[in-house]
Amino acid sequence: MEIITEVFDKAGAAILATFFILFYFAESQWPLRHRVQKRWQRILINVAVAIPSFALLRLLLITTLVWLAIINQDIQFGLNYLYDAPAWIKGFIAFLVLDYSNYLWHVVNHKIPFLWRFHLVHHTDHDLDLSTAIRFHFGELILSVFFRGLAVFLIGASPLTVLVYEIVFETATQFHHTNMRLPLRFEKTLNKLLVTPRMHGIHHSVIRHETDSNYAVIFSFWDRMHRTVRLNIPQNDVKIGVAVYPDKKELTTWYLLKLPFTAVRGWKDEERKVGLKGEKKEMKF
Repeated sequence: MEIITEVFDKAGAAILATFFILFYFAESQWPLRHRVQKRWQRILINVAVAIPSFALLRLLLITTLVWLAIINQDIQFGLNYLYDAPAWIKGFIAFLVLDYSNYLWHVVNHKIPFLWRFHLVHHTDHDLDLSTAIRFHFGELILSVFFRGLAVFLIGASPLTVLVYEIVFETATQFHHTNMRLPLRFEKTLNKLLVTPRMHGIHHSVIRHETDSNYAVIFSFWDRMHRTVRLNIPQNDVKIGVAVYPDKKELTTWYLLKLPFTAVRGWKDEERKVGLKGEKKEMKF
């Protein structure tokens, strides 16, 4: 489809590549959390895990979502075809609802054991940085096609809105996974609207009730609306990962690819150890 080539493959790829370079430089110069693993060793593992997901993103997910949006234009089905408004207003509403649907998709990935098997691969990373943003199992991407495709169809989003949303979605995913220290006051203000690195860092905590919070992708107000937001954890006290997968050497590319099809370990919390030194060093976010 020509619109995918023009919007996603050309403009989108350039935008995503530019932000990737900027974020990589920023997290290298101004890190938020101390690393516990060698950076390039993790990058190689995360890239290897992401290769089949990247292929499916372009060949399956994007193609299916745009195809469904094109069908909608022919049959006039979905939320956006129930009312009259300028195209930009319909596009804005569809964008918002698409983001809300991805908040819900993230929630069910944590709540439904079968889906958690695949999403677990993303959370087992012991560090959180730009490379974690691509560490998604191909099975999770395949499963997302059904949920996200249904959302596009029910919303009645246009093909252009679908592609613009996907580009912003991918950029936001890069941004909030970065290990980038923003000025605290600036990030607090930005977080009123958008998901930020400190907010998403709490979501990757080894402590269950912290992982089960901050599900939003682009707009942070979905978590506030559903009372799943958690911001009162100092970043110095956040330990990244999943407690029952403590062995970094175990988490090889092959192990991560086969992990959803093995006996997944039950959740086990670690106790939070909050020290005065950490509290003084950085205010609670």
